[in-house]
This record gives sequence, C-alpha cells and structure tokens, in this order.
Amino acid sequence: MNSEEHPGQVMGEDEAWRFLEHTRFGRLALSVGNMPDIFPINYLAHDGKLLMRTNPGTKLAELTINDSVAFEIDGLTESEAWSVVLKGTARVLESQTEIDAASELPLTPWLQTLKYTFVEILPHSVRGFRFALGTEPERY
Repeated sequence: MNSEEHPGQVMGEDEAWRFLEHTRFGRLALSVGNMPDIFPINYLAHDGKLLMRTNPGTKLAELTINDSVAFEIDGLTESEAWSVVLKGTARVLESQTEIDAASELPLTPWLQTLKYTFVEILPHSVRGFRFALGTEPERY
C-alpha cells in the first residue's frame, strides 16, 4: 500500500503490537462461502498471538470452516486517530495443557456468559496507521 492510498503515518510492527497489547476490544472479520461477517470481541494479545473466548455458534462454526481471519482495532484522541489490522490464522485450542495455560491469563468475557472455548489467532501480518486530525483543507 503506498502513501497515496493511506495518508496516515505508517506504524512499525512493534508499535502496532503495543496498541494490540493495550487494547481489549476489536472486530474479528471472517468469511464463509464468500460471505463476509464481522464480530465485536474482547481479546488478549499475548506472546505474539491474539486470544479470545467464545461459545459454539456462528463465529466458532465459521472459524472451523475457514480459519483465515482479519482483526481490527482503532482509537481516537483529540488530535489523532489510529488503526491496527492483523491478518492471520485462527485455531481452537484443544489440548488441555493449552486450555489450562490460557485459563490463567486475564481474559474474561465482558458479558455474563460462560465461554469455555479458547481461540488463538496466529498473525501473518500486522500493520498500523496514525492519522493527525484536523479540519478539511480549502478545496480551491
């Protein structure tokens, strides 16, 4: 992507990861049968991966059919906006050792539901952009 396509300042991967590590809410994009879908989720960035918890349902069914996902977070201050997009592969944690280790992490559902299934997203790419906010320039 060149600078004309994205007028913001490109973040380095380390900086983008810091945003992922300090944010807890984002959007998970999936595609099944060529139909895109987006789910709001809370997550944890840990050891170079993203972890989330879910229950059986649409999200989990879609992940088992097509494990290629995108994940996006963004934020806004008075003077700046930012966005980080991660693309990767999702998998359900199945070994008891992995589940036990994930259960020890500070990843709890925001809703009052029991979510026993852990999903890990292994990133293939992470990119971030910062945008200085301001007024629209004069057109003429």
